[in-house]
Amino acid sequence: MRQSVLVVDDIVENIEVLEAILQSEYDVKAATKGLAALKIAEKTQPDIILLDIMMPEMDGYEVCQRLKANPRTNHIPIIFVTAMSEEHDEVKGLELGAVDYVTKPISPVIVKARLRTQLALANQQKELDRQVKLKTKELELSRIDLVNRLGRAADFKDSDTGVHVVRMSKYARVIASHIQLSENEIDLIEHATPMHDVGKIGIPDRVLLKPGKLDPDEWEIMKTHAQIGYDILSDSDDVLLHAAAIIALEHHEKWNGKGYPKGLKKDEIHLYARICAIADVFDALTSVRPYKKAWTFEDATDLIKSERGEHFDPQLVDAFFEGIDEVKEIYSTEQA
Repeated sequence: MRQSVLVVDDIVENIEVLEAILQSEYDVKAATKGLAALKIAEKTQPDIILLDIMMPEMDGYEVCQRLKANPRTNHIPIIFVTAMSEEHDEVKGLELGAVDYVTKPISPVIVKARLRTQLALANQQKELDRQVKLKTKELELSRIDLVNRLGRAADFKDSDTGVHVVRMSKYARVIASHIQLSENEIDLIEHATPMHDVGKIGIPDRVLLKPGKLDPDEWEIMKTHAQIGYDILSDSDDVLLHAAAIIALEHHEKWNGKGYPKGLKKDEIHLYARICAIADVFDALTSVRPYKKAWTFEDATDLIKSERGEHFDPQLVDAFFEGIDEVKEIYSTEQA
């Protein structure tokens, strides 16, 4: 596939000269005004631009500046084609982001050589960027996988399979997707919630796995898992771990202020933790535990509805029920 060149010059004869030189090797597009060049560049994404400086209305410097300010065109290499030869003119153009200069009158050999060089460099940069993005994605996936596995490891202490964190993170995503959040924030919530109970690794088995009701002293020990989880995950600059630390600390707080460990209420509780609270309780109710049988889907959803404005944020309960079909599908397909 042939590479494309956008030639920008207010004098048609100059464009025709460059077209005659380049058309055997490149697809050549042309514009006689700066504004038209900006529109063509954004729409067609040429591989390189040959840009005249002295043009009416909008000169080449302004065109270059605006191309480099646009995320859709700032990657396109620009070579100035000009009769101006003073050193400060070249410096100004390079400071604005141009990669090279070709002076008039045009030498076919020189302009072709400059194009080949800059296109080769641009291709190398594209490949480098592609590899960097690929490695970054691989690292991101590895980080998420590690976080999920740590969450599942903690869940294994009081679950036979460790699937609770998988299901509840999906329920959390459903709730988050039905409020005004960006896709990145929805992803963050889904990937951070599996760590909500990581602090349980610090709770003795005699308490965590007790088949009956906990006595007051045991209950105080159990409640410390929120702070333990926060201590494990906090003091990190990582966005995912920071979100997970907040969720670990606050997911047992209640909308009415009767939760733990701090007795926060309403919006004092972080949004992520309020989302996690609903997802966690719903999945805990519908799961078998050493101390209880699994509730039915209907009984569990009735409980969520009855705790609207008490345990749970009313708006998030509404979001949960807006996505109830998605919740039911996860419940039906992900049960251990």
